[in-house]
Amino acid sequence: MKTLSRVGRIAIGLFLGMAAFSTAAQAADEAACKTIRMSAPGWTDIAATNGIASVLLGALGYEADIKTLSVPIGYQAMKSGEIDVFLGNWMPAQKSFIDDLNAAKAVDVLAKNLEGAKFTLAVPSYVEGVKDIADLAKHADEFDKKIYGIEPGAPANENIRKIIASEKFGLTGWQLVESGEQAMLAHVERAGKSKTGVVFLAWAPHPMNEKFSIEYLSGGDDYFGPNYGGAEVYTLARTGWSAQCPNAATLFKNLKFDISMENNLMGAILEGGDAKAAATTWLKANPKALDGWLAGVTTLDGKPGAEAAKTALGL
Repeated sequence: MKTLSRVGRIAIGLFLGMAAFSTAAQAADEAACKTIRMSAPGWTDIAATNGIASVLLGALGYEADIKTLSVPIGYQAMKSGEIDVFLGNWMPAQKSFIDDLNAAKAVDVLAKNLEGAKFTLAVPSYVEGVKDIADLAKHADEFDKKIYGIEPGAPANENIRKIIASEKFGLTGWQLVESGEQAMLAHVERAGKSKTGVVFLAWAPHPMNEKFSIEYLSGGDDYFGPNYGGAEVYTLARTGWSAQCPNAATLFKNLKFDISMENNLMGAILEGGDAKAAATTWLKANPKALDGWLAGVTTLDGKPGAEAAKTALGL
């Protein structure tokens, strides 16, 4: 085989360079995509995931404009085109909202970003013989006939009242203690020091799952939903946004989280940390996450996304 001439080598080099430039240019988003409007319902778990997204977007040359909106208002804002992306579509709890948006063809589902979430009654793992809500009655004295809930007016507390009132569980004479999240968990911590019984409302993701060893109780399907009040969380975008901003949309499609990660991020935030600061700390400690999240993603101006993010994070 004859050696390529110098001119031939130069021509091939130029062709490959132009091809690479063309691929990057196609991946880059238009300038109108620079600001990405996101909804935050005031939940710590969504503050954590919004924090991760904000840090990555900033490293890529975008800006996250996060607006604190209640769930109904946030969904209405997606419907009217005022919000681009929402990372907190909890299903099946928010099914009615999604049905409304789907009927209006107002949103696209970009990804399932979390699975394994749950929300039901629990006891510390050191409590023996209690695996189901139906087991509580046999241990009434151990629990002082009390179930600890969260703040007054919370829908979950109403479910606890229904459980107490149900003849199915034999909890006549039991009391719901409405105490607020932090007060409830403080009681769980005190009980743990003396290894006394306590039954309380628990959920994941939440730092309580890292701080305490918890046994979630079966038997609450009719009140909290199947699979221990199981839920999956989805990322939504307003209709048309993904087509307008395909590169940023790829990032959001790639963003998948896990319970342990969110537990830890939420813990840092609840201890007084800023969500972006907590996300930055986590990313620096877990740089391998960038490879999957930034696969096929560029900066706003078309440069390699993973390289830009690692540079921004000092990795």
